[in-house]
Amino acid sequence: MSENLHGEEIKESADLYEHFRFVADPGQNLLRIDKFLVNRIENISRNRIQNAASAGNILVNDIPVKSNYKVRPNDIVTIVMAYPPREIELIPQEIPVDVIYEDDHLVIVNKEAGMVVHPGHGNYSGTLVNALAWRFRDMPLFKSGELRPGLVHRIDKNTSGLLVVAKTELAMNRLAKQFFDRKTRREYIAIVWGVPEPAEGTIEGHIGRHLKDRMKMDVFPDGAEGRHAITHYKVIENFGYVSMLECRLETGRTHQIRVHLEHIGHPLFNDERYGGDLILRGTTFTKYRQFVRNCFKTLPRHALHAKSLGLIHPATGEELYFESALPGDMQSLVEKWRKYTGGRDDED
Repeated sequence: MSENLHGEEIKESADLYEHFRFVADPGQNLLRIDKFLVNRIENISRNRIQNAASAGNILVNDIPVKSNYKVRPNDIVTIVMAYPPREIELIPQEIPVDVIYEDDHLVIVNKEAGMVVHPGHGNYSGTLVNALAWRFRDMPLFKSGELRPGLVHRIDKNTSGLLVVAKTELAMNRLAKQFFDRKTRREYIAIVWGVPEPAEGTIEGHIGRHLKDRMKMDVFPDGAEGRHAITHYKVIENFGYVSMLECRLETGRTHQIRVHLEHIGHPLFNDERYGGDLILRGTTFTKYRQFVRNCFKTLPRHALHAKSLGLIHPATGEELYFESALPGDMQSLVEKWRKYTGGRDDED
């Protein structure tokens, strides 16, 4: 937060939307809000601001306004927008995508593990967005110059499961506001080392970039670094050395479930980045250690699946809910542990 001639300014970035907050000066002259915001946000067009206003994403003193509203002294102006324009060329590619629902406004995708969601450093092709750019190549939003057209949230490369993608500018803005307001419902299935106690609980802790390893995130004391994050979990099956959890996101920070579970001492099974690719529980017997190594081969990624997604339709206001079955690799892992813990003897 900073004070300057333009008043107070706050900027946030989370998921794939941006949030700005400004307080107009006491001496502010009457000025259209789209012009007011163009003067305060870098690299933004009046068209993007007007689209945000049409979606109800510009508020003055907590009340939605249109783009012709005149800003007055001491007005508190907030705006939520989908992510800014791309920096690189987006190449449409004909790549198969598992679409479980589609209408004129949005599409629900069941992403397979191993697919990157959007282009970025080291992954400029073969991503979900490249595939969608091909599928929707005749739609205006996918010709708009956005690097992440239609995206308002994401899941990690090696996480499988559900994503919503907007097909229009209006839907993208309205969905971005839903994620910002925490009105969506996202539940995951995770297989972790150990069994959390209590069996049902909430993990809170600010999440920010790790101070020494920039490829990782870390949990910090409130106010020290990062941004507030909340994860709710529940043990749904106990295998002794590992357990299966249902996790519900209240916020959507980078690596949130992975880093929160590692923070409480229960990293995801085979999560290389957060230490779950080591044998963290169990015995030293050779037979057991070989069993775990075989499990790592069965699931050569971290054990996380975005199993359900609930949201409000951006055009109709209807409540939508989608579920995705546990993918084959995670299901095979679960069956291995069920068989092992159900039939092991005292020496295993």
